[in-house]
Amino acid sequence: MILPILVIAPSEKGGNGVFTTTKIKANTIVEISPVIVMPKKDKKYLDDTFLYNYIFMWGEKKKQVALGLGYISMYNHSYQANCEYQMDYTNNTMIIKTVKDIKKGEELFINYNGSCDDTTPIWFEAL
Repeated sequence: MILPILVIAPSEKGGNGVFTTTKIKANTIVEISPVIVMPKKDKKYLDDTFLYNYIFMWGEKKKQVALGLGYISMYNHSYQANCEYQMDYTNNTMIIKTVKDIKKGEELFINYNGSCDDTTPIWFEAL
């Protein structure tokens, strides 16, 4: 499920991002999408591909990796994210929910650290 008010468009962050065509209230689920779950041993193969930047550690004990389908991998990072993601390990889905009101035309961001206000440097900034 992806709300039909979401679109993919060029982002000022570079590449593309997820935007809304209308305002969205805080605490709105905007997407529930499946993920492809793989054994953690497969991560070494993904690390040598473009997909490296799009996989999530998966499972209660992080013994797997997952690639988000839908728009999941299109959300850009922000330390002041207006959305958060939740991982549903039972159903192998990810949920994107707004944490702030979002204006029409605004880009939706998640914090790649998992918490919308976590300021720990993310992997590609630490390089």
